[in-house]
Amino acid sequence: MEDQARELKELMEYERNGAEGSHKTRIIAITSGKGGVGKTNLAVNMAIAYAQLGKKVVLIDGDLGMANVNVLLNVVPQYNLMQVINKQKTMQEIILDTEFGIKFIAGANGFSKIANLTVEELEDFAKQFAQLSNADIIIIDTGAGIANNVLQFVAAADEVFVVTTPEPTAITDAYGIIKIITTEFVDREINIKLLVNRVHSAEEGKRISDRIITIIGQFLNYKVDYIGFVYDDPVVSASVLRQKPFIVVNPTSKPAVCLKHIVGRIEKTEGGSNEGVSTFLKKFLHKK
Repeated sequence: MEDQARELKELMEYERNGAEGSHKTRIIAITSGKGGVGKTNLAVNMAIAYAQLGKKVVLIDGDLGMANVNVLLNVVPQYNLMQVINKQKTMQEIILDTEFGIKFIAGANGFSKIANLTVEELEDFAKQFAQLSNADIIIIDTGAGIANNVLQFVAAADEVFVVTTPEPTAITDAYGIIKIITTEFVDREINIKLLVNRVHSAEEGKRISDRIITIIGQFLNYKVDYIGFVYDDPVVSASVLRQKPFIVVNPTSKPAVCLKHIVGRIEKTEGGSNEGVSTFLKKFLHKK
């Protein structure tokens, strides 16, 4: 473990002092307490909204059980992170360019195996992952629920967006995942933001977020911010059928405008909270 810590420290020094030392990548994990709340769709469209601002964006499919980012992007990944871990491919060789201005990495079951790597394998993979340091934004679409790899993602990211909907079960599960995150990582301050999807009015989004945030404050003594809402709209399901993100199909639709507004709010809070790719790796591995 000391060797592992030393290698990660050296990697952090490289990122801090090397050619890309002044660049900090913002890493966002998007998660939910249950499936079916539109998490992946929001991750894809948020990535594109960032790209439309001129950001270099990498989208990683971290849903190891039901990977479907590629379906929404209408791409067929030939390689994934397992090929990098197994030294069959480099990170640059598995990154897919998309027609939407973002880069995409298929996660498969790669991340779940990182904790079992030897020190030498970990060093090699860390160097590969560090190649993503030139990105401005990395968005990780995690799996829904409390699987171990989901918790590793959310604990390591700069920010965690928990997606819920007005459905009572979704609200309960959103509280549940936040409770698990905050109790599992009591030694770590995790920046959690709440995003309410499929609302019919701004008031509904605010009312639901206030309810969840109040309960979290009372029972968990934890501060969660409300980052915004996205309207329920037929354009979303129509875009899924076309396998084109709704922010591209109909950029003036209510959901597209909502996401652009959310991204704008996120950008205003940037202020140096993002710590970079190597720090993400360090925190990710610390879970184990």
